Amino acid sequence: MDVVPDGDRMSVTMWGELDLGSRRLLPELYDMLTLSGSGIDLRLDAVGFCDCSGLKALLDLRAHAVDQGKTVTVRSCGVAVERLLGLTGTRELFEDTDPREGGDTALREGEEADPREGAVPATAPPQEDDQDLRAEVTQLRRAMQTRPTIDLARGILMASFGLSPEAAWSVLVRTSQNTNTRLHNLAQDLTGTVRGTPLPEQVQRQLAAAVAGTGRRGEEAAGTTGRAAEDAD
Repeated sequence: MDVVPDGDRMSVTMWGELDLGSRRLLPELYDMLTLSGSGIDLRLDAVGFCDCSGLKALLDLRAHAVDQGKTVTVRSCGVAVERLLGLTGTRELFEDTDPREGGDTALREGEEADPREGAVPATAPPQEDDQDLRAEVTQLRRAMQTRPTIDLARGILMASFGLSPEAAWSVLVRTSQNTNTRLHNLAQDLTGTVRGTPLPEQVQRQLAAAVAGTGRRGEEAAGTTGRAAEDAD
């Protein structure tokens, strides 16, 4: 992330991936927002991947700006971000609806609007494309509903076994595949252990094996889990 003052706003250029790990950038973005006079302009052309966690981080930043009477705009972005904003109907939330005189989105005399900026297709997409988009939106909405439980399950694995966020995600996916259990259902089972609900024996075995596969530290933790399960039997 690169931050450059631009008048009474902060111009923020980001690159890489916008996902769950991007939330660690929020405190710094909040500081930049506070230092700005009217808000932040995001340039996301170099962001190659964006999921619902990344979108939530952007929405949280916008909500923080609204509380301060400021705005967060997406001045430019790549295909990944543009598609996600379009599918979720959130693109307009990051547009400058009240352009300042001389600002980036205010047209200067003699200039023409860039057709690539917030362009709306003149013709409706083919019916098959429309159906694909609807299906993708449905899947995305479902993911946004189930993501908090999955993130909580990842946190439990990270705290219990000393795993990194990436390793915890790998353990979840591998256990889900090896037990033929939906990822969201597995996450619900894991969060239930906090309240004392035991995992099914098959899930315990596969979870221990998946943790062991993440490295020596995970292997030691998995061995502890396996011994605890045998004692419980």
